[in-house]
Amino acid sequence: MSNTKLKAAILVISETASKNPATDKCTSIIKGVFDSLGKDQWDVAITDIVPDSILEIQKFIRTWTDRDDAANLIISSGGTGFATKDVTPEAVSPLLDRQAPGLVHGMLASSLSVTPFAMMARPVAGVRKKTLILTLPGSPKGAKENLEAVLKLLPHACIQAAGAESRPLHAGGVKKLEADAGVAPGPNGGAVGGHHHHHHSHGHGHSHGHGGHTIPRAHTRPEDRPQSNDPNAGPTRRYRSSPYPMLAVDDALKLISEHTPAPNVQKVSIETALGAVLAEDVKAAESVPAFRASIVDGYAIRIPKSGKFEKGIYPVSIVSHAQPGGVKELNEGEIARITTGAPLPPGADAVVMVEDTVLKSQTDDGKEEKEIEILTDDIKIGENVREVGSDVKEGDTIMKKGEGITDIGGEFGLLASVGTNEVSIYKKPVIGILSTGDEIINHDRLGPLRLGEVRDTNRPTLITAIRGHGFDAVDLGIASDKPGTLEQTLRDALRKVDVIITSGGVSMGELDLLKPTIERSLGGTIHFGRVNMKPGKPTTFATIPFKNDAGERIAKTIFSLPGNPASAVVTFHLFVLPSLHQASGVKPVGLPKIKVSLEEEIKSDRQRPEYHRALVIAKEDGLLYATSTGGQRSSRIGSFKGANALLCMPAGTEPARKGERVDALLMGKLGVL
Repeated sequence: MSNTKLKAAILVISETASKNPATDKCTSIIKGVFDSLGKDQWDVAITDIVPDSILEIQKFIRTWTDRDDAANLIISSGGTGFATKDVTPEAVSPLLDRQAPGLVHGMLASSLSVTPFAMMARPVAGVRKKTLILTLPGSPKGAKENLEAVLKLLPHACIQAAGAESRPLHAGGVKKLEADAGVAPGPNGGAVGGHHHHHHSHGHGHSHGHGGHTIPRAHTRPEDRPQSNDPNAGPTRRYRSSPYPMLAVDDALKLISEHTPAPNVQKVSIETALGAVLAEDVKAAESVPAFRASIVDGYAIRIPKSGKFEKGIYPVSIVSHAQPGGVKELNEGEIARITTGAPLPPGADAVVMVEDTVLKSQTDDGKEEKEIEILTDDIKIGENVREVGSDVKEGDTIMKKGEGITDIGGEFGLLASVGTNEVSIYKKPVIGILSTGDEIINHDRLGPLRLGEVRDTNRPTLITAIRGHGFDAVDLGIASDKPGTLEQTLRDALRKVDVIITSGGVSMGELDLLKPTIERSLGGTIHFGRVNMKPGKPTTFATIPFKNDAGERIAKTIFSLPGNPASAVVTFHLFVLPSLHQASGVKPVGLPKIKVSLEEEIKSDRQRPEYHRALVIAKEDGLLYATSTGGQRSSRIGSFKGANALLCMPAGTEPARKGERVDALLMGKLGVL
């Protein structure tokens, strides 16, 4: 082993200590165990305190595992009991690539020799990427006992987890490993590191020959026999229950925001920038107008040096039209016929409206004006003249970073008016849409369905929604449920698009392989795999590492949406759209939230908040009213017919009454009564 010390991180999980770090006793106790038993092999370089929050715990772990200089060992203390706020196992377990039940057993055995209440602990241990993670009790005494029981064995585990070859490490056999670690074999052959362990026979319920009737009893706990979804191993290795904690919608949106890649900036011509958001300010390259121009049809005049213009009859010496070309200078005592927008002749000071004049004479051919009588002398310098730069001055900021170039045309017109050819924008991500499942067929395939076949409604529906929001959508087709096929399809897609949206394959069936394929085959990180909502509970959000054309390591996002059509559309608007907006520089992100009055009573779901499809209309009183689109079953895509909003209905036993005002997310244009 190298003389380089192993890096350890300590995370204390406590509501109290997170508010007042002075109350934390565990950090110093755990550091003391490293000092006394660590044989100078450890550098406890990182310590932190977080509340009992799944998101905060997972954020710390990801920070110190998903990086080049990752910690070799993360020790957490707290949150492993049965209290409702104890969520450490639920936070840590989904992040583990490999479980370490032996370390859990060792820690529990140590604690059980002290108190039977050790059975009330729920520790977990395992490896994420190249980092070993252990969860200890929250009491200083319990944390000390658990860590002392296993610490001497941890350097060996960490070195292997970091990628060392096993053969050289095990060259001397178990005896050498025990000697190097400073541990001795226990009474039953198990290594004991510094504690007295009392082993008792568990043969109190005997079976006598073939006539015994002992009730079968499992000798392991569920957490000691974790099931890891292996996409190549079939139904025997699928999860029996979801390992992903059920997140609130707001927590899921927070994770999406944290892990959505930053927008990419590119310079494009203004013709291709419609619908994009500016990545930097735009300054005017020239003034508007670029010349002094008339704002009326009339006659340009030159005011005498005396400053007083005299009404009377004047010869028309110049004609200035709103077209390119030179205009000769206007002398005192002359006037120039001028049209709206035409440049003033040099020397001209103001423009008299045609309404304030009378024709006095014409040229001999009768085609032009020869003399004009001006009926007013109340003319001031600059009257009816649009001065150079009066609209926009050269160098002025005409549009700011973060503003959008809409397809209405006003922004494009402004940019074009000052000679802007190129702008820096946030590049919109390209989105690939993939359906999964051997039972799925293209929606337009001719002929009747065979037993078990389902027409693909999700892919064309999602493609339409994506393009309707101004993004480029790539049709990735339908992927088979076979593990290798699904993996290859996703790998090919990552080379074409920035974001992948899949539908189907995220529930608990033996052929629902998206999550394990993302985690095990593609090396991705699933940030959440279940959301407390209806419809859309199995919605999954993940990032996958990827090398771009420049050889840089970047992350690409995958949204795995449920296969039921209504669920897919709801979760696209609720979760995918905010991420696409954020990646494009659009603010605010997601659908606009409005208040609506219910036109009818709507039942609430007892357990989960519901996003209820509805039609919202504006009435003559200026208020917004919502009507349900009918049955809200997650498979019923017909519930979106006519829907332009999602009602945000909280869970509860009482229905929302007619006339009650509720929040709604507006998906489309308002209806008008």
